[in-house]
Amino acid sequence: MTPSRFLGAVGVVGLSIVVLAGCVAKSEAAASDELSVAATDSACDVSAATATSGTLAFEVTNTGDDVTEFYLLADDGLRIVGEAENIAPGASRTLTVVVQPGEYFTVCKPGMTGDGVGRSGFTVSGETVAIDGPDAEQKQRAVDLYAAFVEDQVGQLVPAVDAFVADYQAGSDDAARAAFPQVRSFYERIEPIAEALGDLDPRIDYREVDAVAEGLEWTGFHRIEKDLWVPGADALNADGETPAWQDWAPSTTEERAAFGDQLIADVAELDAYVHSDEFAEALQDQGVVGLSNGAIALLDEVAMGKITGEEDWWSGTDIWDFAANVEGSKMAFSLVRDLAASQGADGAALVEDIDAGYAALEASLAAHGSLTDGFAPYSSLTDDDKREFTDLINALAEPLSQLTVTVLE
Repeated sequence: MTPSRFLGAVGVVGLSIVVLAGCVAKSEAAASDELSVAATDSACDVSAATATSGTLAFEVTNTGDDVTEFYLLADDGLRIVGEAENIAPGASRTLTVVVQPGEYFTVCKPGMTGDGVGRSGFTVSGETVAIDGPDAEQKQRAVDLYAAFVEDQVGQLVPAVDAFVADYQAGSDDAARAAFPQVRSFYERIEPIAEALGDLDPRIDYREVDAVAEGLEWTGFHRIEKDLWVPGADALNADGETPAWQDWAPSTTEERAAFGDQLIADVAELDAYVHSDEFAEALQDQGVVGLSNGAIALLDEVAMGKITGEEDWWSGTDIWDFAANVEGSKMAFSLVRDLAASQGADGAALVEDIDAGYAALEASLAAHGSLTDGFAPYSSLTDDDKREFTDLINALAEPLSQLTVTVLE
């Protein structure tokens, strides 16, 4: 978290497979047979695992007890290519979407929270489908897909925080420590959304030094973090000067209960916001500019906090946050990538430079682990490692800074 910065509604990994329903040359769209999806509370069975590129229709029938959602995800497992929401028990809904060749995943989400059930691979073969619709339709689709991504990430954050807090409040510190960086990844991919909401991000994600500097009560992830990784007698706070034990002691059982309950309540507030008309209107107001600026803002989060090791001061899990911020940045870029590439030779060259920048940064991160298998602690980074990360971030930031003006051309 970077204090005192307003970063607008923003933030969403993977190569561009932008799906633009209603923006496709009809002669190019494949008339694929309709696919059926049998959704229950524990399964998500699609009638076929392959299809031909073009217009696909998934008819989803919910025979479970909970309201459910159906998603077609890109090969990164994060970016939402299409979704059918709010499918009541006993109801059916059809998702119609134009899909390019590539590898995808299908998944259902009963109860509309968590990471879903029945995730399965889905392969699309055939020729690339030409996109020839108006820019306005492409831009609207990009904004809609970003909104779906944010809702999905917060939908997974809510139960993850509930489980994390339950371990923390019960004193199951080993389990809570293991969950801490994983839970935060959902938040870090969309962090600027909360940063746009006044004091919500400070309550969820302020570091101790920032809360003290602004005279705020220190709560949220990092307050809990300090309980889970009790500092040694010689440890300093993130300001590098104040002894960590000065005016502080590990939380009592009652204090743990209060801090945990507060984090749950604050994340619930975030969840309510991203499902509100206010959020939808904010995204509409910013449009693709918000997505472009979001890609830049999340990279700034890395440069100003994660790369220095000041974010997760006690746990040393900064590389997790680093990687999630990069994923969020790349996601935002991916949704406007094709728009930028369509702006002549200069736009195509800019996209090529940005693609190369993300690839280099991801390769460097991969040398230290992954979000799936875990990362090495920040303390394991050498000065050369930190310098390499800084150079790669700067190299990507330069072409990325030109993205907003390019998508507006």
